[in-house]
Amino acid sequence: METPEVNVVTGAFGYTGKYITRRLLARGVQVRTLTGHPGRPNPFGPQVRVYPFHFDRPTELVRSLEGATTLYNTYWVRFNYGSVTFERAVEHTRVLIRAAEEAGVRRIVHISITNASPDSPLPYFRGKGLLEQTIMNSRLSHAIIRPTVIFGAEDILINNIAWLLRRYPVFAIFGRGDYRLQPVYVDDVAELAVDVGRREDNVTVEAVGPEVYTFEELVRLIAEKPGRKIRLVHVGPGLGLALGRLIGRAVGDVLITEDEIKGLMANLLVSSGPPTCPTRFSVWLERNATVLGTRYASELARHYR
Repeated sequence: METPEVNVVTGAFGYTGKYITRRLLARGVQVRTLTGHPGRPNPFGPQVRVYPFHFDRPTELVRSLEGATTLYNTYWVRFNYGSVTFERAVEHTRVLIRAAEEAGVRRIVHISITNASPDSPLPYFRGKGLLEQTIMNSRLSHAIIRPTVIFGAEDILINNIAWLLRRYPVFAIFGRGDYRLQPVYVDDVAELAVDVGRREDNVTVEAVGPEVYTFEELVRLIAEKPGRKIRLVHVGPGLGLALGRLIGRAVGDVLITEDEIKGLMANLLVSSGPPTCPTRFSVWLERNATVLGTRYASELARHYR
């Protein structure tokens, strides 16, 4: 019998990485994961071998990658928190890329974001753009996946919009609310990532769904499905951020950041290209409206505690 192919997924216990891992296992691929939380329960059991991120010990990082043909990288941070910064995330990812080269990994599939640019004034998009450049200049065959805003059962951002709509009679819209989003389903992103992981050519692919909404349209749609009557109030970004921080302190989390508001209002979560993923947010919402937002999803609890 042939020895199964080995792939490495960063963050297989997380969000996008979990869906990528499921699809790889379904194809008979052996999976290892690199994670910042090696002590957490492994939902895949013995099917997935667990290794910690050894960014400070590159030799051990190389060892954990040896024998793998493809690296699926979902590692990133949503915002600066303590010593965890965008700058450090960029450097850590560069360490990972160098380790993959040294370990003889053939290909990297990297989850970026739509409208990533090394010249962006927003650290999230700038860091993603810098890493795209690093990958393109590496010795690895590569596929760069650029999703917009990802939705799914374990989602944080859209789930917490629904949570706010369930909990409060008033919802604050930043500015006019006419800036656009193009939601993409997490399992569609995973399928796309695994498909391009099988290829040989260097590609950059937008991962975007078939529906585009203004922010206000999206909020109204989410409120409508469970039958909530909500008053939408248009506020300046500064006041919206202050309200977000107030609620964040109440739930012990970071609800939204100034840079996220700026990126949203700058239309950075919509693609200029055609849809590449089939699942419609409206159809998914119809099926999941009774559970979406019933519990608050904490970014800090998921990644930092």
